[in-house]
Amino acid sequence: MPNLRDTQKTPAQRAEESLRKKFHKTLFSRFAGAILQYELLAPGDRVAVCISGGKDSMLMAKLFQELRRHHKFPFELVFLVMDPGYSAENRALIEENAAKLEIPVTVFATQIFENVFEIPNSPCYLCARMRRGCLYSKAQELGCNKIALGHHYDDVVETILMGMLYGGQIQTMMPKLHSTNFAGMQLIRPMYLIREEDIEAWRDYNRLRFLRCACRFTEQCATEELFSKRSEVKQLIRSLSERDPQIRQNIFKSVENVNLATVIAYKDKLGERHHFLNEYDGEDPCKKESVI
Repeated sequence: MPNLRDTQKTPAQRAEESLRKKFHKTLFSRFAGAILQYELLAPGDRVAVCISGGKDSMLMAKLFQELRRHHKFPFELVFLVMDPGYSAENRALIEENAAKLEIPVTVFATQIFENVFEIPNSPCYLCARMRRGCLYSKAQELGCNKIALGHHYDDVVETILMGMLYGGQIQTMMPKLHSTNFAGMQLIRPMYLIREEDIEAWRDYNRLRFLRCACRFTEQCATEELFSKRSEVKQLIRSLSERDPQIRQNIFKSVENVNLATVIAYKDKLGERHHFLNEYDGEDPCKKESVI
């Protein structure tokens, strides 16, 4: 926990100093590493840093501020908070944390929760799509060419396994995407290489309290999340990792090491399906596996 001298600093100063010292390797280096590895930033970018009020997006905002202090080329940041219909308490907590951490947020309101509250099937899926669209629209209005979301390494690993177990497909949460509905806009995920346990360690070290589920369905989330598919997968990965610490890394790496010659079928980026039988008879016989 912070020492006595730390108590004389503001919460923002303590949080920033911890990113430079105690959590430099686990948080800042991995944040900068993802931006470099996946080419998430370019000179002249204006990025809408999307803040939901949870630990991930709040940390992302501080990491962007720290990066801007040291980066070699200019880029601009807009810290964007969309209020889809938060309770007064939840919105107040977001604004209080932003002020405490010296994050100059731009808040705009929508009626998304009102629109999806009565929908019986998959309201969370529809809500997420509507929220994404509203973020793109507002960011574009503010002159941004990118929006940044706070998904982290564990989110990626869980998404890969969920796709296999519940979706019957191999896919991943990409580090960046071109928008199909907003010309010239991109989505980036600069927390892509950061572990959730390290985010929690930073939060606890700085004695910060963030929203866990900032939506109209918070009361339901608190109980139903325990039985959700993502929670089941999270627990499965945790159990497997107790036996083999490399499990998360292996799942993550699996979508970087796909050998198309060893899969039954796949789709290309245009959606065209390729089946191994289409080219099977045209293969060089010498390359076929010998059977003994």
